[in-house]
Amino acid sequence: MQIIPIPYDHPDAVKLDAEVQQEYAERYASEGDVTPLAPEMFEPPRGLYLLAYDDAERPVATGGWRAMDRDGEGYADGDAEVKRMFVVRDARGRGLARTILARLEDSARAAGRVRMVLETGIKQPEAIALYRSSGYEPCGKFGCYREEPDSRCFAKPLRPDGSLPAHSRVLSSTFSMRA
Repeated sequence: MQIIPIPYDHPDAVKLDAEVQQEYAERYASEGDVTPLAPEMFEPPRGLYLLAYDDAERPVATGGWRAMDRDGEGYADGDAEVKRMFVVRDARGRGLARTILARLEDSARAAGRVRMVLETGIKQPEAIALYRSSGYEPCGKFGCYREEPDSRCFAKPLRPDGSLPAHSRVLSSTFSMRA
């Protein structure tokens, strides 16, 4: 496997984005994720977009982060939001998502971000399990899905001491999920 940074609008990224949108549409009987995203959101030092290729040079996984700061949608200063984590079906179970997530965290930390945040949904139990096993805890809702009952938001501190900023209160989990 090869994992490389690429622009969010690279043709291989666009291809996998279409696949993840289709999966969201199937799981949630919706049009997919409507979060407004643009290529410049993932440009260093305020973001990063990664794409994994298998040995046959086929794109099989993506993930990115974008810098977010305090706004009316519940973000906090210093947030790095994980977006478009996705592994094609026949490449799942190989640790690609976990590897990409760790690289995103390292990049966001190096860019001075203090907290990784992400939003997922209850119909993605494998994603919730990945994030929980990677140290993410439920947090206050943010982003364009903050009012959706099936939405779940998670956060992980990026500071060496493991602390979150005072304004980033972590909530206890009140929903069931796989470990």
